[in-house]
Amino acid sequence: MRKLKLSELNRIGVDEFKHSPKTPIVIVLDNVRSLHNIGSVFRTADAFRLELVCLCGITGTPPNKEIHKTALGATESVNWKYFDKTKDAVSFLKENNYLVFAVEQAEGSVSLNKFVIPSGGKIALVFGNEVNGVEEEVMNQIDGCIEIPQFGTKHSLNIAVSVGIVVWELFKRWRER
Repeated sequence: MRKLKLSELNRIGVDEFKHSPKTPIVIVLDNVRSLHNIGSVFRTADAFRLELVCLCGITGTPPNKEIHKTALGATESVNWKYFDKTKDAVSFLKENNYLVFAVEQAEGSVSLNKFVIPSGGKIALVFGNEVNGVEEEVMNQIDGCIEIPQFGTKHSLNIAVSVGIVVWELFKRWRER
C-alpha cells in the first residue's frame, strides 16, 4: 500500500468549491468557546461541501490565528455568517425554509441512527456550548432534536467530534438517496 501524493488527491480549488453544488446542511455554532473546535468545524464543512456555517454569540469568527490553525484555509472556501444571538440565526434559517435540529441530549430527542432526513428538505444542525449545550431559548425554536448514542461513563463528546459524526452520518444517507 502506498500513500497518495497531494497531487493525486484531485482536490478542487476554492473558486471551484464556491461554485460547486453543496450538501443541504448548515451548521450553527451556539456560543462555542474553543477556537480550535471552530476551525475543525470549518474543515468538516469543507470536506462535505456544506452550505453554510453560522457562528453565534461568543463563537469566534475568521480571520483568527487560532481558528486558522485547525481550519487550514477552510474559512476561505466555506461560506459563513455571524449572528449576535443564536435565536436570530434559527429565525433566519427558518425564513429560508430550513428545518432546524439541535444536536443535544433532551426529552424527545431522536437517536442519530433512527433519525430520518426529511425528504427534499434543507436542514440546519445546532451544536451548543461546550459546557452548557444548546441555549434553552433556542431549544424552544427548533423542529426536532438529534442525540448521538453514547455507551461509556461520559455522556458528552467534543463538539468538533460531534459535528463530524452527525455530518458524516447524514452525508452518507443523502448520497444513498
